[in-house]
Amino acid sequence: MQLLDGKALSIEIKAEIAKEVDLIKAAGKNIPHLAAVLVGENPASESYVRNKVKSCEQVGFESTLIRKDESISEEELLDIVKDLNENEDVDGFIVQLPLPRHIDPNKIILAIDPNKDVDGFHPYNFGKMAQGLDGYLPATPNGIMLMLKRYNVETSGKHVVVLGRSNIVGTPISILLSRKASPGNATVTLTHSRTKNIEEILKSADIIIAAIGISNFVKADMIKDGAVIIDVGINRVEAPERKSGYRLVGDVDFDDVSSKCSFITPVPGGVGPMTVTSLLLNTLRASK
Repeated sequence: MQLLDGKALSIEIKAEIAKEVDLIKAAGKNIPHLAAVLVGENPASESYVRNKVKSCEQVGFESTLIRKDESISEEELLDIVKDLNENEDVDGFIVQLPLPRHIDPNKIILAIDPNKDVDGFHPYNFGKMAQGLDGYLPATPNGIMLMLKRYNVETSGKHVVVLGRSNIVGTPISILLSRKASPGNATVTLTHSRTKNIEEILKSADIIIAAIGISNFVKADMIKDGAVIIDVGINRVEAPERKSGYRLVGDVDFDDVSSKCSFITPVPGGVGPMTVTSLLLNTLRASK
């Protein structure tokens, strides 16, 4: 079993980005600038945005964090998006999800200028991805693709089973892996909560991408020998022995599955760091 170490790979790619930023500085050009809008005090969102800001510092990007109370109105948030769209100093920005219930996330995403949509959520960029055209790819799926490529995991002709059909991970990664590209050229089965015989389908998979949001869902008896496991899940489970009172686990039972698979991502330290790295790559591209 080989560990797909997203943390180590992200450090490697960040070093490559930093070198490119040094060249941009030396040429007297504008430094890439990423902005993030954080509404409310969701702990997971706080952590994710904090990592984004830190990563910007590591590669030499400029970054702006706009914090707003969860009582902000939808109209006020749309005004912030409009300002960021029109701000020539900002190359790309994200509005961190989830948003408070009184704000329609689709309305916010649609208001973002597709040319600054470094999260790759806007239907314009999603549509370009679906048609195999050049555009900003969603950060987490693109992070997975980068990982598969850098670790030389063969996808052509393989059967990939995706657990979960969200617009953020499941659906886009199923599109990317089925495209005529490398990585890609896979036969993809997209499964979800209504899928029948899900265990039987998983057993036929060469590659499993788990993004179902259920802790330790995938067990060893659900996979075949030598399968590649990409665990996107980040779930908190109680751990009284820890100071925090919890620990993070994925959608895959790592201890149960690791001895049976060929490659596997850890949680944490797998897909998560690659998501942030993909965001940086999109921002670098936007700045150009």
